[in-house]
Amino acid sequence: MSEASVPAPGTGETGQQAWPGANAQPDPRRWLILVVIGIAQLMVVLDLTVMNLALPSAQRALGFTNVDRQWIVTAYALSFGSLLLFCGRLADLIGRKVVFLTGLAGFAVASAIGGASVDFAMLVTARACQGVFAAMLAPAALSLLTTTFSDSKERGKAFGIYGAIAGAGAAVGLLLGGALTTYLSWRWCMYINLVFAGAAIAGGAMLLRRQPKAAGARLDIPGVALVSSGVFCLVYGFSNAATHSWSTPSTWGFLAAGVLLLAAFALWQGRAPHPLLPSRVVLDRNRGGAYLAILIVGAGMFGIFLFLTYYMQVSLGYSAVVSGVAFLPMVVCVAVAANVSNIVLMPRIGPKPIVISGMLVLVAGQVWLTRIGVRGDYAGDVLGPLMITGVGMGFLFSTALNAGTYGVAPYDAGVASASVNTGQQLGGSIGTSLFNTIAAGATTSYVAARAAAAARTPGGLQALSAAGLIHGYTTVFWWCAAIFAAGAIVCGALMRRGSLQAPARPGAGPVTRAAVAQAAAPVRSGE
Repeated sequence: MSEASVPAPGTGETGQQAWPGANAQPDPRRWLILVVIGIAQLMVVLDLTVMNLALPSAQRALGFTNVDRQWIVTAYALSFGSLLLFCGRLADLIGRKVVFLTGLAGFAVASAIGGASVDFAMLVTARACQGVFAAMLAPAALSLLTTTFSDSKERGKAFGIYGAIAGAGAAVGLLLGGALTTYLSWRWCMYINLVFAGAAIAGGAMLLRRQPKAAGARLDIPGVALVSSGVFCLVYGFSNAATHSWSTPSTWGFLAAGVLLLAAFALWQGRAPHPLLPSRVVLDRNRGGAYLAILIVGAGMFGIFLFLTYYMQVSLGYSAVVSGVAFLPMVVCVAVAANVSNIVLMPRIGPKPIVISGMLVLVAGQVWLTRIGVRGDYAGDVLGPLMITGVGMGFLFSTALNAGTYGVAPYDAGVASASVNTGQQLGGSIGTSLFNTIAAGATTSYVAARAAAAARTPGGLQALSAAGLIHGYTTVFWWCAAIFAAGAIVCGALMRRGSLQAPARPGAGPVTRAAVAQAAAPVRSGE
């Protein structure tokens, strides 16, 4: 019998799902568990942006250079992105509860050290450690959500809430970072994590149950080494491109190495006895489309936040706090759209039309944003497209998170959740570097072509500089629109029609004999 013909473990002749614990009664404390998971996820997402507005203050306090400043962001991104798949599988092997609580405790300690930093080395080390523990926390939180909510209606509500947090958390981070830096200190952008982590640790210790683990499971060490080093090289290469040239060896060399390492990882996964990322997880069309959608929206999201923040603060003259408040209507739209998509639309039409619609709504929002001007205003130029963008992001995040983890076996929940987070992290790195380069190039070209004429007019060079910045921003928004339009086409072609089936059968790809043996092995309690 070929591997492809091996029946899915725990299924009968009808093919209906019979995974261990699949028919168990729902946890009566599941909604309280959702609150704990939501707090943890909010903390992780906030940290992607909360330090951005605090960097100038931290730089003045600790005396590091502009070149060093990028490493406060890059150190977090490198450790977070490169360890996600490893930590996701670790949660499957040793227990989601222990990985979740360890991630929370470690993140809190790293945040405390970062807030108390006395020099650059101490701060950048703390940020790298935050990334390590965030890599433990993020996939463990999403896999806990996946395994806690099995009923399709309740799952829709839970993922609507979780998707709203994932989509709006970065904008909330901008608001919180601006407020804390303005009214307290940049150090509170780190200390605030102690509040979130303390609440989540207390709730998780009381509410989460120990999950059974399958006997005989093994960690794919070569796979961990290949994928972690590959993602590290990609994130570093894209981060380097944001501040240097694409032609420098430290950019293209790391990008090329990352591609080669990930290609080697893909080849190894087809031969590994205990693959880190089994093909049954990624070859399902809906899950593959969901991972791609998360990567695309992750790239575009960072471009939108970054350059809208620049526009409001540099061109419109808003303070950090006012700029953060300006994103609140988008946060509301993300929350509403995330719940409508998962509770109302997903059970009826499935993920494919929602993902396509979300991408097209984002296209409309970005095209609208290209109308901004030097003498623009918030109500006329920003509010409308910001709300449209929030609707598109709400549709995409919640739907992709749900579809990307739907139907996986319990022992694959962690690595499937990590795949979602990896897509978002890689997307953010790609978007930040790509759009920074595009904006800088567009601004430079615009100013160079008009500098001679502007120099002959009083105040002309100053006006030209302001117009050049706007041209750079609008060029980025046109690129974002093109990327979202391409995403609508590609994800639409990849994903299947119809609603997600219930009960879900974990894995549309081939199920290996190792997976069968793992699922059939007796389970024991404990972490």
